[in-house]
Order: sequence, then C-alpha cells, then structure tokens
Amino acid sequence: MGGRRWALGAAGLVLGLLAAGTISASAADPLVSRGKAATASSIEGAGFEAGKAVDGNTSSRWASAEGHDPEWLRVDLGSAHTISRVRLNWEAAYARSYRVQTSADGSAWTDVYSTAAGDGGVDDLTLSGSGRYVRVYGTARGTAWGYSLWEFEVYGVGGGTPPTTTTTTTTTTPPVPGLGYPFGSRKQPYAAGILRPSGGTSTLDAAVVDYYQRWKSAFLRHNCNSAWSQVLAADADHTYVAEAQGYGMVIVATMAGVDPDARRIFDGFVKWRNDHPSVIDSDLMASEQNDDCVSVNGSDSATDGDMDVAYGLLLADRQWGSSGTHNYKQIAIRHINAIKRSLVNPSTNLLRPGDWANSSDPRYYVTRSSDWMADHFRAFRKATGDSAWDTIRNAHQNLMTTMQQNFAPSTGLLPDFVERTNSTPRPPAGKVLEDELGDGKYWWNACRVPWRIGADAATGGDSKSLIAARKLNTWARSKFGGNPGNIRVGYQLNGTQLSSDVSAAFFAPFAVAATTDPGSQAWLDSLWNKMVQTPIGSDDYFASSIQLQVMITVTGNHWVP
Repeated sequence: MGGRRWALGAAGLVLGLLAAGTISASAADPLVSRGKAATASSIEGAGFEAGKAVDGNTSSRWASAEGHDPEWLRVDLGSAHTISRVRLNWEAAYARSYRVQTSADGSAWTDVYSTAAGDGGVDDLTLSGSGRYVRVYGTARGTAWGYSLWEFEVYGVGGGTPPTTTTTTTTTTPPVPGLGYPFGSRKQPYAAGILRPSGGTSTLDAAVVDYYQRWKSAFLRHNCNSAWSQVLAADADHTYVAEAQGYGMVIVATMAGVDPDARRIFDGFVKWRNDHPSVIDSDLMASEQNDDCVSVNGSDSATDGDMDVAYGLLLADRQWGSSGTHNYKQIAIRHINAIKRSLVNPSTNLLRPGDWANSSDPRYYVTRSSDWMADHFRAFRKATGDSAWDTIRNAHQNLMTTMQQNFAPSTGLLPDFVERTNSTPRPPAGKVLEDELGDGKYWWNACRVPWRIGADAATGGDSKSLIAARKLNTWARSKFGGNPGNIRVGYQLNGTQLSSDVSAAFFAPFAVAATTDPGSQAWLDSLWNKMVQTPIGSDDYFASSIQLQVMITVTGNHWVP
C-alpha cells in the first residue's frame, strides 16, 4: 500500500515538473486568428483555400485533397500568443483523429490537444499553449473524403503574457532549448490512424517519466569506472550484456529534455562501447561482461545489442549534435558499416546472430526474429546513404511475411529463430542457439516482435509492417479476451500456451501492435493500464526495459533519426 502511494506521489511530482511554465486559460480571451495568414498541406481545388477557414464566413471553407492522411491547416498569428481556446467548425468531412499543435517557428510543434474519437460538428476546446503558429493536424479521416473546416478559430492574448482569469489548466511538455527532439515534443508525427492510450499527453508523458526514473534507479550503474554507464542485467547470463546497453542508449537519448543528466549518462554508454570492442570486428561491441566489467564468453558481438547501439548513436547526433566529447555520427557510421560487414549474411541479406556466426559456423543461415528492426534499417539508410539498407530491409520484411503465412496464418506469431534462410526458411525443431524448448517458438526473443514490427508501422506506415502488426493484434485481442492479465510467457506458433508465468516482456509489446488497429482503443487502454500498474523488479531488467520502450512508443514519443 505504501509503495502504491509513493508511485502516485511521484507521478504527481512529474506532472508538476512538466507543467512548469504552462498557462491558464481564460474563457474571455479574444479571437486572434480571423483574417490572419493561413496555409495548408493541400486543397481540394479552387475555392477551398486555407484562408477560407479564417475569414469569419461560415459559408466558405477549407477542404484538403480527398482520401489522404495526414493533412493539416495552419494559421500564423503574426507574433507569439498565449492560446486558451480553439474552436473547430467541421464540414461533413471531419477528422476522427487529430491534434491541435502550437509552434514558435512553424517547424517544431507541441501537441496541446489530441483525440482519436472526433465526431464532427463543432469542437470547442479549452486548452493551454503558446506560440506564433497554431495547427490542426489530421491523422485519420472520419469519412472517405478529406478534411474540411468552415471555421478555424484561435483565441488568446498576444505577447506571451498569461491571462489572469483561470478556468481550466491543461499541461504539456515544453520544448527544451538546444535539443533536437526533447521528450514530449512529438516532432515526428506518426502514420495516419495510429492510436494512443486515452488521456491527455501530459498525463501519458508523466507516466513514462515516472517509470523511467524508477528504471534508472533499478538498473543504471557507473561501476568499475565512474566514466562508464551501464545497465545492470541481473536476470541475464552475465552482469552486463550488449542488449541492455543498447536499450540504455536508446532510452536515455529519447528521454533528454526531462532528464538533465541524459547526455552525461549517454556519453558514459559511448565510453563503455568504445572500451569493450568485439574481438572479431572492433567496430562492434563485445556482448557480455562480468562483475569486474571485463568482457567474457568469447568477447564477440550480439546483433540485437549492436543494432540498438548504432541506432542510439544516431538519436544522440540528432538530439545533441556531434561536436562534443564524442562524434556520435562518426561512431554511428562506423558501427552501421560494421553491422553490414560482419552481421549481415551477404547471400541472404539477413542478419546473423553475431559476428561469430561466420560461413564455417552451422548458424550462418540462422536469423533471430527480434533483430528485424525495420525502423533501424530506415535510419541506417538515411544516415549512410547506402541503398544496401533498402535491400536488407526488404529481405527481412519479406521473410516476416513468409513466416507468418507459412507457419502462423491464424496468429501471426514468429519463432525466436529462423533457420535454413538460404533455402526454405523454417522454425527450428530444437535448439539452434539458446533454448531447446523455445528457439522454434514464440519465446523470450520473439516476445519483442509486436513492439518492433508495430514501431515501424507506427512511425513509417510501412504496409508490410502494418499488416503483420495487425495480424498479431487481431489474434492477441481475441485470444486473451481483451484482458492483458490473460497473457502468459510463451506460445507455440499456433497459439498454444507454453507456460503459466507472467511477464511484461510478453504483455507490453502487444500494446504497440494495438496502436495500429483503429478498432483497438479499449484493448490498447487495457494494456496501458496493465503497464502503469506493473512495478519494476530489481532483477527484471529485460521486461522493465522492454516495457519502458513500449510506453515511449505508444505515447507518440518514438522518433526515427
């Protein structure tokens, strides 16, 4: 009971921190948008220009191109304003899912309102925000047409001075100067129709920040050398594993803006990476270290860790730039090139389990499904300009589709590993690397697949990822009767349960898959509530790290560098 009170108090504290500098709304604030310059992402045709929505005439309207998401309408107030109210008068072509956003410069946007349950008519919104620009960003149409507004009215006061009469307060995460993507800024919108858990962005963000602080306390260390950062992996085979450090780099770079120590911590991860190279390819990281922080068990690499390390470095470059202690971009490019050189099978274009799985090893044609991080491949392509990453990405997407169709047509579940990728790919019948029971089943590696596939669908809208994620979600929602408490550890590919154990590593990832299905709001909310109510165990870094990253993704805070 005391622990529960503490958790709620911490969340309240985080909300207070996020709310610092937010503005109270006044119902009496004047209309400030009429006749101002307006622009839009598209128009249906002549007579439906953006300015028609701010002209004060309820018989003229803006209309976007038909049948396309996302679309937006923006008004330039001419100077910084405190915004207290937005009134949207929808024509028949309304938005089912949309956001109201503010911006100081017209490029970096902050959500001040969002909904996935729009029903048209008039939306008269009391909210709190500030900026020169205000935008309605539609992500899912309510009809087969486009988006159309008779009037887009913004109320507030100029000069950025908060009004004194308070009626309602809504909090948002303010942008942090000097950061490329401060946590909570949501500067990269998701694909059209992607859901979020119900609730305001500040409430959702506060839950993520609270969980992040507890995750740091439980697992973040600076052992053996104060300049190092490590994620303690008490439930892994060794004290420190590459997978954990990759998670740490991605998480900390993403949480910059609410953690003032984020860059210092991240630089500690970079030093750890530099000081623990693989003995096979020194541009990759050794996968396991003992209590003395010494690499052990062959000192070679593990693909999942290296994928996240490279991705984390790209996040850091976009977050802080690369002119500090470490040139993040340069190190990232070296790491990405090493992944291509030493972890990608040149004949199949599929990832191998590690740099040790060379052509003389029987696992040369084995790949791990949880390594198929399609959004990472997109980031690697962008960072390097190397079109080989398009080929690599397509190879993994095609194998994903093949495995679902041939071995899990009713569930979409993937096995931990796939063997014989050079001929007829299949789940292994027994142990190929880690577990006699689970290597060919949906087990402790593949449990991450709904998260990885769903993240690519959400951030990039890839059709293959979207189909695969929805297949997984359809099975899970039906199998567990909409109750996340029914999810257990491990399944055969036909959906038969393997264990009675429960772990966040298995229930949390389904939340990301759920965001891809417009009909799964209640299911997503149930999964979110299950996560928020799940405590962190000091010996459960794996599940806790997965859940934290899932929470980041489903709240709209995942971005691809």
